[in-house]
Parts: sequence; C-alpha cells; structure tokens
Amino acid sequence: MRTPDDTASLRQDSRSRSLRGLGLALAVAALPVLALWALNTGNAAIPLDRLVAAVIGFDASREHLILWEVRLPRVLAGLLVGAQLAVAGAIMQAVTANPLASPGLLGINAGAAFAVVLAIALAGMDGAGTLMWFAFLGAGMAAVTVYALGSAGRGGATPLKLALAGAVLTAFLASLTTVILLRDQTTLDNVRLWSIGSLSGRPMSAVLAIGPWGLAGLVGAMLARGPIMTLSLGSDLSRALGQSLGLWRAISAALVVLLAGAAVALAGPVGFVGLVVPHMARLLVGPDYRWIIAYSAPLGAGLVLLADTWLRWLSGVDIPVGVMLALVGGPVFIALVRRQGWSLR
Repeated sequence: MRTPDDTASLRQDSRSRSLRGLGLALAVAALPVLALWALNTGNAAIPLDRLVAAVIGFDASREHLILWEVRLPRVLAGLLVGAQLAVAGAIMQAVTANPLASPGLLGINAGAAFAVVLAIALAGMDGAGTLMWFAFLGAGMAAVTVYALGSAGRGGATPLKLALAGAVLTAFLASLTTVILLRDQTTLDNVRLWSIGSLSGRPMSAVLAIGPWGLAGLVGAMLARGPIMTLSLGSDLSRALGQSLGLWRAISAALVVLLAGAAVALAGPVGFVGLVVPHMARLLVGPDYRWIIAYSAPLGAGLVLLADTWLRWLSGVDIPVGVMLALVGGPVFIALVRRQGWSLR
C-alpha cells in the first residue's frame, strides 16, 4: 500500500519527467529556427519565401544554387557534427567517470584528423566516403592508445591519468599532422580550413556520404542510454545490476569512434563541443545520463550552428567554427579543472 510520501514522490518524479520532456522538445524545436537563420546569413540575402521555395523545388536559379550548393550543406554539416560530438562526449564522460572527457581532449579527434591527413598526403586519396574510413581507424587507434596509457601503473585508469594521456597524445598527433602539412603544400592547400575545424566548403556529396553513419551513431546512442547510465554508476553497482561490463564498454567505445570519426571526416577536428555541451545538459537535467545524452544532441547541434553563424551575421566575417568554439571552450576547460580541485598526487 502506498503511503502519502510515496504518492508525493511519484508525482514529483512525473512532473520532473514532464519538464525534462518539455525542455527537450523546445531544444529540438529551436533547431529549425536556427537553421533558417543560418540559411539566410551570407553575402546574398535570400527572402524566407525564396528559401522555402528552394527547399521544396530546385529551379537552378542563382538563389537556389547558393542555397543547395553552399548554405544547405554547411547547415546540415553543422547540425550533424554538433550533435555527434556532443553525444560522443556525454558517452565518454559517463563511461570513464571523467568530467573532462571528450573526443577533443582525449585524442579521438586528433587521431581521426591525423589518419585523414596521412591518407591524403601519402596515398593521394580524396572523397569523403573513402576518407571517412581512415577517420574511423584513426579515432579507434587513438582511443585504444589513450586507454592503454591511462591504465598503466598503479591504480589503473583514473580520470586524471586519462586526461593527461589524452593531452599528450593530442599534442603529439597534432605535431605530426602539422609536419605533414608543412612538407606537402598540395595537402596543405586541400585541408587548410578543414584541419582547424570548418564547415565552409562542405559539398552536399560529403554530407550525404558521411551523414548516414553519424545518424546511425546517434540512433545507437539513444537506444543505449539506459545501459550507459548504468555504466556511469560504477563497476561494482553495474555488476550487481547484472550488466556485462565488457560488452557495454565495447559498445560505448564503438559508438564514440563512429560519432567522432564521422564528425571529423566531415568538418575536421572541431574541439570543445564534447566537453562543454554535456555539462550544459547536466545543469539542466541533473546527473541522469539518459537525459544528458538526449539533451546533448540538440544542444550540440545548436551550439555549432550558432558558433558558425553569429559572427557572419554580425559583421560578414567568416571565422572557422573550430576557432570560435576554442575561444569558448578554453575558459570552460579551465573552470572545470578548478572546480574539480584535482592535484597530481
């Protein structure tokens, strides 16, 4: 028989779920508004009715060509990349119990970027569909390397050791990538903007080739939210609840590689999205990773699209989105480290 306290608790939980659901719906509903704003931002102003007409039916006019060849691929790439990196960061923070975990800080983005640049420079490969597989390979190898380095020594893998290993590997791979680009002018010309994280010049063919893989990773992450939440509770409790730790850690790692690899293949090593957005989601919904992962997708998509558009809208200056996000992410990273109060002991 339920007590009055039980009934009040159930009502509170129901209200909390309703508010979270409403907040998620509002976050998703804001994305089309941001997308229309981004589509109408540029040197050539396109009225809203022409934007809608161009989306519904392409007629090869100048305005329609600008929309389909330049702006729409950029907007779609921004939405995909933001959602993928944010969800990947949320999964990494849940599985590693490390609030500083993200594809950028733990070397995943750097590994994917290095593999792509190496494929272009040494094998002369091009085409988003081909380079995507090198991004997956590089992201996977970087993840294994960081975990191996972070697990070495006494105490196994700790949040601090993983963060240090990721920082070292990121710096090392970034240096190697820079050496390759400086020695190969052709490769540098091809990937100059991409190498610092940019949505500019993404063709629709690249979005269509890479986008389905990113969407598959997002769907997989949404389906795995429950087990990932259980992983975040710690090894002992997860085992007590009957979870196969090895299986779900492997699935989580595969999802991170798929999400981050596809994002880097499309837009380059965009940093800090996977770090900042899960913390934004946590402030809104609390520590439940089922909601954090769900919120991270629209919040990440919106953040990247906003960062890519607002300066062009204000002044007409086109700054790569990776640079804009670094300006925001750097101070946030410092604030998180100070908040944790970690030492090297």
